[in-house]
Amino acid sequence: MRRCCEGVGLPCLFKGVGMANPRPPRFLLVFDFDETIVDENTDDSIVRAAPGQALPESLRQSLRQGSYNEYMQRVLAFMGDQGVTMGDFKAIYENIPLSPGMPELFQFLSKNHELFEVILISDANMFGIEAKLRAAGFYSLFRKIFSNPSSFDKRGYLTLGPYHSHKCLDCPANMCKRKILTEYLAERAQEEVEFERVFYVGDGANDFCPSVALTSSDVAFPRKGYPMHRMTQEMEKKQPGAFQAAVVPWESAVEVARYLQELLKKKC
Repeated sequence: MRRCCEGVGLPCLFKGVGMANPRPPRFLLVFDFDETIVDENTDDSIVRAAPGQALPESLRQSLRQGSYNEYMQRVLAFMGDQGVTMGDFKAIYENIPLSPGMPELFQFLSKNHELFEVILISDANMFGIEAKLRAAGFYSLFRKIFSNPSSFDKRGYLTLGPYHSHKCLDCPANMCKRKILTEYLAERAQEEVEFERVFYVGDGANDFCPSVALTSSDVAFPRKGYPMHRMTQEMEKKQPGAFQAAVVPWESAVEVARYLQELLKKKC
């Protein structure tokens, strides 16, 4: 159970606390990556490095529901066969645009890093995420990144694996974000770090699963008009009150930053 704490704004963060022993962050902020931090689906973006910027029809038709990770393994193998190099992939990832308002949100979080612990949970891949965040200058903002393992083999091919296995029937076989978030919160609680609130910023159907596990003190930030947003609306219609967290849709991440800023003002 997460406990509410008094004095979580910047001026009162250290009230009655010695500077040598600062309190841990009060809030956990969870980000998705594709079409949340960046304004594209990176699995589609990297196809720009393929010959003719397209995949063979037979390869595209091999995608099966629930096995997207395996499909992307085949896509990456094809691109390796076509001579796409680490440098080619890196350039693609580095140049994918951030979503509207995301730089402003990250700057806000950087200024208030004592209050927010920031993690990223994504069904993309570690190489691409790290390349983009380093290029954008925000890599150090994240305490932990959870994504599918990826690396370059002896041939120079970018390889991809599943993140884990799970029993959730609503998520792809390689990743359940709810399982990752639940285990992370339990791990931090064992380390005596309990968050007053959890904020979840996402867009996709696989972001809906963890957001259902949020409590009434938490906030879900679904990107407006994307699957996560539609699914929260549908649940509210079918099961009023079943979705416990507050829902704050966004078009620009500046809206998320403003919400968090207002929260800090109220707390002090």
